[in-house]
Amino acid sequence: MSDIEFTQQQKEGLTEALQKYCADELGIELEQFDAWFLLEFVTNKIGPVYYNKGLSDAQSVIERKMLDIADELYQIEKESEF
Repeated sequence: MSDIEFTQQQKEGLTEALQKYCADELGIELEQFDAWFLLEFVTNKIGPVYYNKGLSDAQSVIERKMLDIADELYQIEKESEF
């Protein structure tokens, strides 16, 4: 797995969202620097779990589509004496 990377704009938005959540829900005021470190921690420790779940979901979709394709191919097969 490659590292999870965000654009600068995404980092800023996510950092602001963390600051707002911590202030509104937890009563904790995070400075931008602290919020950025929290984002890095969450990205590095929890991000791979979400990444792997996304891969698993994508694999399930692909497997279902492949079964659909196999069914359609079976339906168009021609009978042959050979």
